Amino acid sequence: METTPLQVKRILDNIGNVMIGKEHVAELSIVALLAGGHVLLEDVPGVGKTLMVRSLAKSVGANFKRIQFTPDLLPSDVTGSSIYNPKELKFEFRPGPIMGNIVLADEINRTSPKTQAALLEGMEEGSVTVDGNTLSLGSPFFVMATQNPIEYEGTYPLPEAQLDRFLFKMNMGYPSPQEEVNILHTTEKKQPINELQSVITLEELQEMQKQVKEVHVDVTVKEYIVDLVNRTRTHQSVYLGASPRGSVALMKAAQAYAFIHGRDYVLPDDIQYLAPYVLPHRIILKSEAKFEGMTAEQVVKKVIDRTPIPVQRSMSR
Repeated sequence: METTPLQVKRILDNIGNVMIGKEHVAELSIVALLAGGHVLLEDVPGVGKTLMVRSLAKSVGANFKRIQFTPDLLPSDVTGSSIYNPKELKFEFRPGPIMGNIVLADEINRTSPKTQAALLEGMEEGSVTVDGNTLSLGSPFFVMATQNPIEYEGTYPLPEAQLDRFLFKMNMGYPSPQEEVNILHTTEKKQPINELQSVITLEELQEMQKQVKEVHVDVTVKEYIVDLVNRTRTHQSVYLGASPRGSVALMKAAQAYAFIHGRDYVLPDDIQYLAPYVLPHRIILKSEAKFEGMTAEQVVKKVIDRTPIPVQRSMSR
């Protein structure tokens, strides 16, 4: 019987006090955090993207930083810069908002690709380079970026290299009518986010991240992951399929997903559930496929349906 670890249940319950009807988004956000990945939330304004990030940061007692992306934002506004101190007669480094544990990159597609790229090194390497010096970021380090759909005016498409560095790309979606009524009830006289307290420590979070890496992935499951990813590269509608980084991301996500469900081994079912969040944003479709209305999400669904599931045996060690 699967049992969610107590610390994870505390985080989910805490976020649930603020976010109504978004349990799956909260769960996947925790999966990404434990897997050492990053999340891109895409949806229209006002559905709770920023609130989700703030709730997660408060729940784990993390050092929270926010970057509000605008068209005039510079890379140094993200990473920090050296400023001359006339009293000390030397340059002093002023850290940018990327120097935090959980960083909200708000409306990331409202700034230029040059500034978007300032996040790349930090997201991939856990460090940034400023004035030729490499500076390590905090541990844990987790970026949750939000963006409005490309159809909105004044937005810039994220470059493929940036998209590939997000473990998950998710949509929040509108709440149901009853959930929206509940939102009105909870916010009528107060803002629940202001009363939210941390329910675990950063040390507990780091320990869980270590435990996630110990979750077993059977060779048959690894072969299943590779088979899925390879089929995205050979699909007739795909110009460029998922890279090996996509395979690694899917495996790491599955380890974290298994962990929060109380297992020390990964199942093929985990891969099937997570693939639609891990792979579509790593795929570039052919022009004719886009013209016909095909989406990367549809390609991944077809790939999952057509890929043989490995014969399941006892995956526990």
